[in-house]
Amino acid sequence: MASQRRGAASASSRASARPAPKPGSNPGSKPSAKPAPRPKAKPRAKAKVKSKSKDDQRHLRAVRIDERVPRSRAATNRRFQLLLLATTGLLCGVGLVMVLSASSVVSFAQSGSSFLVAWRQALYLVVGAGALVATAKMPFAAWRRLGFPFLLGCIALLVVVLHPAAGTVAGGSARWFDLGPVNVQPSEFAKLALIMVVAGVIVRRWDKRDQPMEILKPFLPVVVVVCILVMLQPDLGTTILISGTVFAMLFLAGLPLRWLTLAAISGVGMAMLMIFTADYRRERFLSFLNPWEDPQGSGFQLIQGLYALGSGGLTGVGLGASRQKWSYVPNAHTDFIFAILGEELGLIGAFGVIALFATLVYAGIRIAARAPDVFGRLLAGGIVAWFGIQALVNLGAVTGVLPITGVPLPFVSFGGSSLVVTLAAVGVLVSIARAGQDRGAGKAVARATR
Repeated sequence: MASQRRGAASASSRASARPAPKPGSNPGSKPSAKPAPRPKAKPRAKAKVKSKSKDDQRHLRAVRIDERVPRSRAATNRRFQLLLLATTGLLCGVGLVMVLSASSVVSFAQSGSSFLVAWRQALYLVVGAGALVATAKMPFAAWRRLGFPFLLGCIALLVVVLHPAAGTVAGGSARWFDLGPVNVQPSEFAKLALIMVVAGVIVRRWDKRDQPMEILKPFLPVVVVVCILVMLQPDLGTTILISGTVFAMLFLAGLPLRWLTLAAISGVGMAMLMIFTADYRRERFLSFLNPWEDPQGSGFQLIQGLYALGSGGLTGVGLGASRQKWSYVPNAHTDFIFAILGEELGLIGAFGVIALFATLVYAGIRIAARAPDVFGRLLAGGIVAWFGIQALVNLGAVTGVLPITGVPLPFVSFGGSSLVVTLAAVGVLVSIARAGQDRGAGKAVARATR
């Protein structure tokens, strides 16, 4: 009996401890188990976006090192390749016609034929076209290995040309080897060789871009040696071109701006020092500021060039009808050929040539931006910078905006070494464009077959 009472008591205690049913629920039903927590939905996987480091943002100032190859790269590179070749062909054609016109008087006075200089320019054009085809078919990556031996050969020639028995002196400068019907100017080849060497050194030390001295130490002594040899000729214009091209390549590579600013200030200071330490260079510089102060001396060439440009008007006096080429404008078919072009073809013709150069530079920039690797980008960028700087220096000198430096107008002025080397450099750009085109086509095929 007692055990029954204890069992009833324990049952009543358990019933009292059980929670009361909620209103509206069935008291006879078993208490439902606690519902399992609802599984959280997995967040959508966000597309992985590769973060751009500061170094990659600075690479070539506008192009990322990890740039994705678009499907249309092959077709785009082909268009820019054709644009580059078409522009180069037009500039060479204009140059050949203008050399014939501007040199006819001088050529007749020297040889009795008005066509001798033009025939020589045509021969240089054929040789340059062959060099363009050869470098276009050659893989551009090979210049990473061949650039330094090429530069050593150029330095040796720059040393030999200074010897009176080997070099030819013209206009007070020993710049050429006289090989009978042709003259060879080693400094023109040194421009292209330096671009190749600088691009190769920057690529090998790409991870040290924040330590400029680590990049500059391998090639800066070589650049200084080349500039010194060129200045001993003397040739300040080519020295400025070489320095400006190397500076542009360092800018494109993304070196810190504070170092580039310091280098620019130092370069301008050195240029001014070289100008004012030589009497003829100082006279040229001062005549650029005020050519009418000595119109029959240091300011004569610039004044006659301005007369030629002003005489052309809007449409020009007619092809071959220039009056200033009759021994008024010195170097009418070389450094000052743009003045004769402006006189005969007028403002329209002059702007047309400037537009062609702008198109050439644009096509080169697009090819550099689409190069398959960093070496190709720096090599193409250096070549384009060289073309652009040289054209600006020449046009600035003819129009009186810059001092006269004796730099020819690329593809247009008479000159065998300049024409052959610049056409060979165009071939290197074509090789880079073809490599980017093949890479883009290969990746598109790979994506299509996945």
